[in-house]
Amino acid sequence: MPRPIQATVHTEALRLNLARIRRAAPDARAWAVVKADAYGHGIERAYEGLRGADGFALLDLQEAERVRALGWRGPILLLEGVFEPRDLELCSRLGLWHVVHCTEQIDWLAAHKTQVPHRVFLKMNSGMNRLGFAPAAFRAAWTRLNALPQVDEISLMTHFSDADGERGIAHQVRDFAEATRDLPGERSLANSAATLRHAQDAGVRGDWVRAGIAVYGSAPDFPEHDIGHWDLQPTMTLASRLIGVQQLQPGHTVGYGSTFVADAPLRIGVVACGYADGYPRHCTSGTPVLVDGVRTRMVGRVSMDMLTVDLTSLPQARIGSAVTLWGRAENGAVLPIDEVARAGGTLGYELMCAVAPRVQKAVD
Repeated sequence: MPRPIQATVHTEALRLNLARIRRAAPDARAWAVVKADAYGHGIERAYEGLRGADGFALLDLQEAERVRALGWRGPILLLEGVFEPRDLELCSRLGLWHVVHCTEQIDWLAAHKTQVPHRVFLKMNSGMNRLGFAPAAFRAAWTRLNALPQVDEISLMTHFSDADGERGIAHQVRDFAEATRDLPGERSLANSAATLRHAQDAGVRGDWVRAGIAVYGSAPDFPEHDIGHWDLQPTMTLASRLIGVQQLQPGHTVGYGSTFVADAPLRIGVVACGYADGYPRHCTSGTPVLVDGVRTRMVGRVSMDMLTVDLTSLPQARIGSAVTLWGRAENGAVLPIDEVARAGGTLGYELMCAVAPRVQKAVD
């Protein structure tokens, strides 16, 4: 039989989380963001749960081709735009919308020969300082795009740096509003955090919200709020089984480096999961794990193929018992991916994207 570790994508949870985003912004359309292979879920596995979105937003042309191959005929947006002039040919063929964030992309459009004008999203750098035109240069970029026969409709967008934090978004919303005043076109400002935390403001909500991490069952502002607070459901479960059991006496150690030392008699379970499967090596003793749906803790250091858990309070656990590394256990108990990520000093985003190819994938 195959090694007993599997990542399962929960289609219904994807639907419910998308519906939650819609409730937060009821009069806006929603992009389902499927970059990074749908945040590690797999575009083909996630598609059925996300096809109720108004469009799909992603980064590269191959992912766009995969979405079209699934039968999607609606909008697809390239969030970083095109990377070289010939990419515009595929945009024309597949009917892709694309972000314009620099003068070079405008130059490429001006030289592009197409029968069908392109729908573009002109991006403003309102403070994130990654991609986009500075507010002072934004209107000139819009004017130039608007004069091109290669361009049809121009939408306006920006991206928030602190929608999930204390600094907030007011300064960026102000700069965006001032620079785009009187310009026509639909607006897209809000990512997951801004949608859940600030979308009651129509100026933030705009015409399109970009539903990313929240759709995949991670709280965008964790640990201030968890998925229970936002009424989100886990969309990925990483599960394995116990493949060994050990009895420890006081003074015995566990794993490489002997980082965990038993201070009392302990019963330890060995789980078929390690950092080569995508489980974060930096998780330390105390990281939560579910065994047979009951919360316990990891102990010792994560190794390439195994990790160890405390079974002292789980006398029924034995070889073959189910282990939930994150997600939903068979008894319905939930271990949010955000809790595991925090123990590993990272974010739920990274854990989703880092599940290794050797892990079996399934859809429930």
